Amino acid sequence: MYGTLQPGDVRWHFLEPFVVDEGWADTTPGQVFDTGLGYPGAQFDSTSSSAVIGRAYALLESSISQCLEVLDAEEGTVGGDYRRIAITTAKGVRAWAYQYGGGLELTPIESGNWFER
Repeated sequence: MYGTLQPGDVRWHFLEPFVVDEGWADTTPGQVFDTGLGYPGAQFDSTSSSAVIGRAYALLESSISQCLEVLDAEEGTVGGDYRRIAITTAKGVRAWAYQYGGGLELTPIESGNWFER
């Protein structure tokens, strides 16, 4: 997770009930953007020299479908046409992430870290 679903941000409470541990810092190729609306957008690109910085979490096997349903619904409430995609992190973990789809003016976050904007 690279944005508001991280601990300490406004949407963490949607993800927290489904995680099994503290997670781990991880990255994936792509770019993070500030939407100007209090939440980020990211575009993932395996050929990018930039990195999206965040945390990855293992989820409870018994409730992955429920978790994704909750997160899909929440991500659908904001502008930016976000969609869930499968990515591979720098640590080789296959994960779900929400990719920005368009419609907003974006400012690149050069650090790749939403918390360092």
